Amino acid sequence: MTLKTVWFDFGGVLSPPIPELFDAYHRKTGVTGEQLWAAMEDVGAELGMPGLAALEVAAVTEIDWGRRVARSLARRHPGIDLSRCEFETFGRQWFGGLEPNFLMISTLRQLCDAGFTVGLLTNNVVEWEPHWKELIGVADDVATVIDSCKVGVRKPDPKIFHVAAEAVGSRASDCLLIDDVLENCEAARREGWQAVHFQSDIQAARDIAFHTGVPSIV
Repeated sequence: MTLKTVWFDFGGVLSPPIPELFDAYHRKTGVTGEQLWAAMEDVGAELGMPGLAALEVAAVTEIDWGRRVARSLARRHPGIDLSRCEFETFGRQWFGGLEPNFLMISTLRQLCDAGFTVGLLTNNVVEWEPHWKELIGVADDVATVIDSCKVGVRKPDPKIFHVAAEAVGSRASDCLLIDDVLENCEAARREGWQAVHFQSDIQAARDIAFHTGVPSIV
């Protein structure tokens, strides 16, 4: 089976792990990960979509979404101190002060140097784009970025895998996805892609090496 195109997820792969993102937000604001996630779930239910889906397909603005999250937190936790939270510019605060996953960034660059077409395939948010692109510093170096909020469909919907492959002129069998969400990996495989379920840096780097033939840097 050929492999020409490697797609990296952003959140949890090129960024720090998702639990670390919630921990960092807790340190910045005092709002725990459990509290924030429950509020996000509330907002998703209000909008008829799971989790962050409404944001990730641009069905709601960051300002509107942030206000809804603040209302949910206040409703769930009367008297909670939200004075350090910046809900209407959530992405700026969420990504502020973070560092990327340097090992995966190095792996991405190594694959570019080896001649692979490398892209980013991310469920993301319109208003968060400058912040996450600044964090990883490679968005302008890859062949393309397929962002759910711009194409109107998000992983694990099979349509996004067709959009991504067509964007670089690849067949499904040419594509490899690296993603920290197992459901996304399974969806990609059903569409004929190969996939690496990111669970740790070392595991992912070795699995990527197995699929691509490019030696792991660890």
